[in-house]
Amino acid sequence: MDIWGHFRTVTEHRMLVMKYCFKCGLYLQGLTHDLSKYSPVEFVNGCIYYQGFRSPNNEEREHKGYSEAWLHHKGRNRHHYEYWVDYSAEVKPKSDKAGGMIPVEMPKKYLVEMICDRVAASRIYNKGHYTDDMPLQYFDRSRERIFMNENTKRELRAFLKMIAVFGEEKTFRFIRERYLKDA
Repeated sequence: MDIWGHFRTVTEHRMLVMKYCFKCGLYLQGLTHDLSKYSPVEFVNGCIYYQGFRSPNNEEREHKGYSEAWLHHKGRNRHHYEYWVDYSAEVKPKSDKAGGMIPVEMPKKYLVEMICDRVAASRIYNKGHYTDDMPLQYFDRSRERIFMNENTKRELRAFLKMIAVFGEEKTFRFIRERYLKDA
C-alpha cells in the first residue's frame, strides 16, 4: 500500500488536467476534475493497488476480476465515455422491451475534459518519456474495442491527432477559440 505515492499521483494528475482545462476555458471542470478519487472507495483501493506507472484500477481489475474504484469513478465523472452509455429508446416489434445499450454522444465540454484527462494521464504515467503522440497511440490501441459513440470517437481522435501534429498549445487554443466558442 502506498498512500503518499497514490495521493501524489492523483493530485499531480488533477493539477495538470486543471491547467489544460483552464487553457480550454473550462474553469469549473478544471477545478472539480476527478474529486471522486479522494472518496474512500476510490482512494483506499488506489493506495492498495498503486504501482505508479499505470492506473491502480487495472491492477485491482486483474486481482479481483473487476475494479470497484472504477465502477464508482465512471458513474460520477462525465468526462468518461462510459458515463454516456444508456438504454436504447427503440422498442422492438411485438415487445414492450427497449433495445440494448447504446453509446450516447458526449457534450463538447465533457469531450474536451476527456482530452485534457488523456493528455495528463499520458504525461503522468510516461514521466520524462512523454511525447505529444502518446495519447493518440494509446487511443488507437483500443479504438476498435471501446463502446463509444462514433461521432465522439471521431472527434476525440481528430483532437488527439491535432495534439500529435501541432502540439498541446495550438490544439488547446483552437478548442477554446473555435470548438467551444458556441458551446
